[in-house]
Amino acid sequence: MKCLKNFLTISFFCFFGISFAQTATITGVVFNENNEPLANVNITAPTNGTSTDANGYYNLQIVSDTQSSLTFSHLGHEKIILENLILNNNETFEFNPVMKTDAVQIDGVVVTPEGNKSVEGITNISPQLVRQIPGANAGIENILKLLPGVSSNNELSTQYAVRGGNYDENLVYVNEIEVYRPFLIRSGQQEGLGFVNSNMVQDLAFSSGGFQAKYGDKLSSVLDITYKNPNSFGLQIGASLLGANATLETMDKNKKFSSITGLRYRNNGLLVNSQQTKSNFNPIFVDAQNFMTYRFSTKFHLNFLGNISLNQYQIEPLTRQTNFGTFNDPKALLVFYQGRENNKFSTTLGALKGNYYLNEHTTLKLISSIYHTTEEEYSDIIAQYELGAVNTDLGSEDLGEVTSSRGVGSQFTRARNDLDALIFNISHKGIHSKENKTLEWGVKYTHEDIRDQLRESEFIDSAGFSIRPPNPNFINNQPDEPFDAPIVPYEGVQSQNFIKTNRLSGYFQYGRHTLWEEHNIYYNIGVRSQHWTVSGENVTKTSHTVFSPRGQFSIKPNWGKDMLFRFSMGMYHQPPFYRELRDINGIIQPSVKAQKSIHLVLGNEYSFLLWDRPFKLISEVYYKKLNNVNPYTLEDVRIRYTANNNAKAYVHGAEMRLNGAFVPGTESWVSLGFLKTEENIDHRGYISRPTDQRLKFGVLFQDYVPNIPNLKMYLNLVYNTGLPGGSPSYADPYIFQSRLRDYRRADLGISHIFVNEKDTYPENHWLYRFKELSIGAEIFNLFNNQNSITNTWVRDVESKQQFAIPNFMTTRVLNLKLNMRF
Repeated sequence: MKCLKNFLTISFFCFFGISFAQTATITGVVFNENNEPLANVNITAPTNGTSTDANGYYNLQIVSDTQSSLTFSHLGHEKIILENLILNNNETFEFNPVMKTDAVQIDGVVVTPEGNKSVEGITNISPQLVRQIPGANAGIENILKLLPGVSSNNELSTQYAVRGGNYDENLVYVNEIEVYRPFLIRSGQQEGLGFVNSNMVQDLAFSSGGFQAKYGDKLSSVLDITYKNPNSFGLQIGASLLGANATLETMDKNKKFSSITGLRYRNNGLLVNSQQTKSNFNPIFVDAQNFMTYRFSTKFHLNFLGNISLNQYQIEPLTRQTNFGTFNDPKALLVFYQGRENNKFSTTLGALKGNYYLNEHTTLKLISSIYHTTEEEYSDIIAQYELGAVNTDLGSEDLGEVTSSRGVGSQFTRARNDLDALIFNISHKGIHSKENKTLEWGVKYTHEDIRDQLRESEFIDSAGFSIRPPNPNFINNQPDEPFDAPIVPYEGVQSQNFIKTNRLSGYFQYGRHTLWEEHNIYYNIGVRSQHWTVSGENVTKTSHTVFSPRGQFSIKPNWGKDMLFRFSMGMYHQPPFYRELRDINGIIQPSVKAQKSIHLVLGNEYSFLLWDRPFKLISEVYYKKLNNVNPYTLEDVRIRYTANNNAKAYVHGAEMRLNGAFVPGTESWVSLGFLKTEENIDHRGYISRPTDQRLKFGVLFQDYVPNIPNLKMYLNLVYNTGLPGGSPSYADPYIFQSRLRDYRRADLGISHIFVNEKDTYPENHWLYRFKELSIGAEIFNLFNNQNSITNTWVRDVESKQQFAIPNFMTTRVLNLKLNMRF
């Protein structure tokens, strides 16, 4: 077979490939009926085999993209047969069997290119895939943005919106520990690092709606990350023009203690300096994470997760020129800057998790965490702008330059914002599973102590006079009557808040796998509840309580075709966090209620073989009805709420994703999504919400050179229709309903692997010490598309019109990278 290298960037890929001996890994611990590890268990696969060590641990490589059967055998125990196993290239699948002495245990598992067939509506993504795919902000979020229901028009940000929700509506867990983001970040270029370290990830699960009661109280999505428990020593080092990272894995000889530590440094200068605003940029983005496990016995394991992060963002903007308008009437905005911005976000997290395995059916967990963040946002920026006509003479040396001025003005923005937040959590979780029945429960207490001081102001000067805010306090009829009001900022916030919130939440759910005639049935029903109290200085103590029933149902018919149908429904509440309690004037509104959403999700998974390789087609339709909506505006990545519940909204959409081995030994997918979301504020009628992303098309594609299989190519393509463009300050959003231009982006990565698990070298070779070694190049924004995320609103003094000036994102950028593992 020949590998066809041409591909269509928008519609589809069609090609053939040469099959090489690609591998996957199955690993785990084998237990006996007393939940004790079994040594010397023989494990055989069609082409090879292994046995467990003294601690019951095993690690076996099998051929990927091919059906395999594994047999576990041990003297005095009945065999365990794991059938119909199909793993993707480089995928790691964990299987921990319990060997019995009284019966034969047959366990049939079908693993598609992305993991177990999901009866729960959870998307599983290979961590290896996450680490390979290029992106300006490579990592977990980079892959999520290629899923049909996930959108982000900002390649500098790790934040994402899911099915019409905003950035605050997504849950993130690491080993069942909830993690948080800084509060004051307002621009994507201020985000150096997301919390999740991709090099430490073992499993990744994501749900974009209709999730179970055991997950928390958010409206949109759940990202559930599991960090590794290493089984040997390993050191990984990576470097690129955007930063560097190192990951250390250790395990003691008794296999009781394991640890994984990650260090990261990032500098976004390469990306920020490609934007239209020229600046002196001096960032420091660093973090250190550690995840440790100590196995006191087979029954009790203790985990620790620690994180220290420092994002220090300094920028001195210099100039900016943005050309806009039409072909017949081109315009340009030319800006000269003075001043600088200096922001600092310092966060720490410490968490302990105890796992007690009462018996083979019951596990009890106790989790405690404390999160602390201190944030400073200091800036003094003077912007003097000129709005004018543009030279369109193709033969002129000044093509594209401003030829005549239509208006000048200046803007002075100042910020002195400080925030100190402490969040403490303690929770208990339990799970009892027996005979295909699962009972899960949990209770959690959270204390939030937030101290915030906002001091923001914006002065606008035009034609020699300072513009006052357009509100009734400043209406005048000069010169008939004298007007002596003080000079005030056009927009300003002065507030100081000391807020404490106590939350008590819990959940209970029951799930079961069973047979209905010859069809496999799965269902899960559950309920969660939360009671919270808001108090603080000059704040009336207020309490609220919500209940959220949820349910999921799946059926796998006994058909010739491998299909699964899912239906989920439930009520989802989002009790207000600190930012949702703070209105646009910075004042806390403790009476804000929880936003409420009813989810209805209908899905189908169809697994099939094409070209003798596994593929899966996932389709979903969904509807969300929202009440008690807290309207907001979106400025880059900063969300500003009105802090009331004066709106209702809806979201509906449809998605599909075709996933599989388009090229043997690789994983690729094509995704397509459509959604519509609108809100009705104060019964004025429905208008588009800020996240009304109508059409989404994403492609993730991997390939390699047939004669040089270690020379690999990775490509991701994203096309999103334009988001609503927002409105000027103090303007009525019902008047401004224009949209930004469509978002189009392609990132290409090419790497050559010198050393990996299959390609090793003898002792006398200089590459012998490497377990992995690769070098590569990445081209971000391959086609150099001009994408905008927001508008800057500028008033023309001649026509009195306000022009929406697009704020363009990064241009084409080349990055080089090196990865090593010892």
